Amino acid sequence: MQLFTALDAAAALRPDRPLLVTDPEHFPTDRYLADAVARRRDLRVRRVPPADLPRFLTAEGHRVAVVSYAPVDFRTGELYDIGALTRAVHDAGAHALWDLCHAAGALPLDVDALGVDLAVGCGYKFLSGGPGTPAFLYVAHRHHAALETPLPGWTGHADPFALAREYTPAPGIARARIGTPPILSLLALEAALTAFDGVDLDQVRAKSLSLTGFFLRCADELLSPLGFTSVTPADPGRRGSQVTLRHPHARGLVAALADRGVIADMRAPDLLRFGVNALYTSHRDLLTAALHLRDLTRTAAYDPTPPATGPVT
Repeated sequence: MQLFTALDAAAALRPDRPLLVTDPEHFPTDRYLADAVARRRDLRVRRVPPADLPRFLTAEGHRVAVVSYAPVDFRTGELYDIGALTRAVHDAGAHALWDLCHAAGALPLDVDALGVDLAVGCGYKFLSGGPGTPAFLYVAHRHHAALETPLPGWTGHADPFALAREYTPAPGIARARIGTPPILSLLALEAALTAFDGVDLDQVRAKSLSLTGFFLRCADELLSPLGFTSVTPADPGRRGSQVTLRHPHARGLVAALADRGVIADMRAPDLLRFGVNALYTSHRDLLTAALHLRDLTRTAAYDPTPPATGPVT
C-alpha cells in the first residue's frame, strides 16, 4: 500500500513526463506495482539495471517522471550508491523513489541529506518488528504541499472525526494516512526499535561489514571446494548486510539447515541468502552456519528436490 502510494504520488509530481523507470531485478511487488501505476497514470515502464541508469538518463532523462530502485539488491546483497544515483535522477529533472526494505536498520541512511524525494520500507527485516509489522512512507518536505495520494482515507482527512462527505487532505505527510493503524503491530515495532536507542548506525554498519566479510571468507575456504560460489560483492562498499551463495541444490540445503537451527532462505533457482542483523548476529553464528552447510553438502544429508514449503521462502 505504501509503495503504491509513493509510486503514484511520485508520478503525479511530473505529469508532463511519460516514463517510469525501475530495476528489471527489483523485488516482485515493486515490479508489479510499477506496472499498475503505469497503467493508472498512462505511463510506460522502462526497466534499466542500476549500473546502466546514468547512461540511460543522459539519453532519455527528459522523458522520465520517476525512477524507482532499492539501494540493496534483495537477491545478491549488492549495495548501490543511492547518493550518486539520486543526483543523476535530479540532474534529469525526475524524482527518485527508493525501497529501503533491505537497508533501513542495517546502514546509515540520511535521506534528507541524500536528496531523496520519496522512500518506502518495512519494519520486519533489519528493524526486527516481526511479520506483519507496518510499512513506512517518507516524502521530502518540499513535496508535501503537492502530495496527491491515490488512496484517500478518513484518517488522512484534514478533520477526520468530522466524517465529512467530501475529502479534504490533511496538511503535509498526514494526508498519507488511510485507516486506523494496527496498534498491536505498532507496539511490537516500537519495542524492537528500542534496541537502536543510543546506537550509532555507523558502528552497526562496521559490525555488519565485519560479519559479512567473515562469512564470505568462511564460504571461500569451507564451501567453494564443494561447489558454492559467492554472489555478494567482496568489496565492502558494494554490499549490504547479507551474503548470498549460489549452489544448484539451494532449496534442499536451506531446508536442511533449518532442521539444524540455521534459518536462511533461498531465491530460485539456486541462491542461498543469509541475512546478517548486526545487533544480534555473531561471528560464531556465521561460522556455525558455514560448518553445517559444509557438513550437509559433504554427506549429501539433504533432499536435493524438496517441495517449496515450510521455511524455504
